[in-house]
Amino acid sequence: MFMTRDENSRNQPAPAAVSAGQPKRRILVVDDERDIVDLVRYNLTKNGFDALVATDGQEALQVAGRELPDLIVLDLMLPGLPGTEVARRLKADSRTAHIPIIMLTAKGEETDVVVGLTIGADDYVTKPFSIKILLARMGAVLRRADAATGSNPDNGPTLRAGPVALDTSKHEVTVDDEQVKLTLTEFKLLAALLQARGRVLTRDQLMDKAMGADVFVTDRAIDVHVTAIRKKLGKANWIVHTVRGVGYRLRESPEEEGD
Repeated sequence: MFMTRDENSRNQPAPAAVSAGQPKRRILVVDDERDIVDLVRYNLTKNGFDALVATDGQEALQVAGRELPDLIVLDLMLPGLPGTEVARRLKADSRTAHIPIIMLTAKGEETDVVVGLTIGADDYVTKPFSIKILLARMGAVLRRADAATGSNPDNGPTLRAGPVALDTSKHEVTVDDEQVKLTLTEFKLLAALLQARGRVLTRDQLMDKAMGADVFVTDRAIDVHVTAIRKKLGKANWIVHTVRGVGYRLRESPEEEGD
């Protein structure tokens, strides 16, 4: 259910604090339902964010390309250009491909979630939703985005396996020196596997490492992300090995025995 403004004004933590002197984080909210837009914008402003708004797909693409927000909350059920097509175009544009996306879906069916994750969304919230949950999800995605752009002091800035190199400081992945575009969640999942160096990671462990312990994601969602990673890695897809009934692990070479 939706929360009222009064309900949210009590004990509502900011999803990601903005330090003094730093520019406000900009969030683009895309939805054709005015009450949802007003509610989300009110709470974002209250928590120290700049809220941008679009009410259809074409406007969303224009605003995103012009303003380059830090995060996009995108409804899938939009008039004219649907949210799935908006997400595809955002991820295909080099200016906006790095921007994380949280989907809003009214149906709440697994098929809708899978489609959204496949096209590059980083998380999803089903309607009707609690604004407190949406804010928490937004905070988690922003923290993951911040972490993905920094280096890892324990493993060094670049992680390697076979022809794959993952630069944590530049947020870049290459296969034989050719760049591969991954979503934020895909990048974090692949980084977790590379850092594990062959240890098996369960789906729950991958969820925690890539999305945070406070985010609930189905096993199916993780499998969809892994399938997308393998497709994008192309000839190097063998590095991500499925351990049946458990999870996934890194393979150092295609000749390495499976489980």
